[in-house]
Amino acid sequence: MELAAAQSPLFGGALSAILPPAIQDVSELREIPDNQEVFAHRHTDQSIIIELLEFQAGMSDPDAARYHFEDVATSNDAQGKAEIVSVEPLPLAQLSLTDCSSAWALTGHQLVSKFNEQAQNTVTIYMALFRMPQYSTDLLVTFNDPISIDPASSSAPPVVHSGSSPPWTQEDFNRLLCSFQLHDPGVFG
Repeated sequence: MELAAAQSPLFGGALSAILPPAIQDVSELREIPDNQEVFAHRHTDQSIIIELLEFQAGMSDPDAARYHFEDVATSNDAQGKAEIVSVEPLPLAQLSLTDCSSAWALTGHQLVSKFNEQAQNTVTIYMALFRMPQYSTDLLVTFNDPISIDPASSSAPPVVHSGSSPPWTQEDFNRLLCSFQLHDPGVFG
């Protein structure tokens, strides 16, 4: 019998979700902005970022998803090296977060260099955008999944030892997305 995964508190308990296994809270390693929760896989270069962002009014929901993808590409210095593969609605009936007016999934690719290195890694970006106009908030969840790491990159994988946790999958990401719950709307300001 499989045990049910537990909800993990986010943003001081204002939100919660089921996080994937082998997760490291990056705030234990470095300072993270108050509007973000950042997690890294303990044995891979994968990461998940949950952000509370300003609601992008005046644009369609798919365009808001594209806007946030381009903003992430700019933050990653991946401009000109980023492509969107798909933008699709997430069925609200499958989500626990009932406070969103719509939810969108975006998949794309970016060429990213870490720490201003010359080496570039190909990263698949899975994003989910939960639109909450009543709170003037776009909740953005980004799963960075490196698919090709340059051997010269500081992210080049070390030798993997037996007992290491397997990489996160899209199923892990989808479980997180479907499990979001809002407990305190005060988190939105």
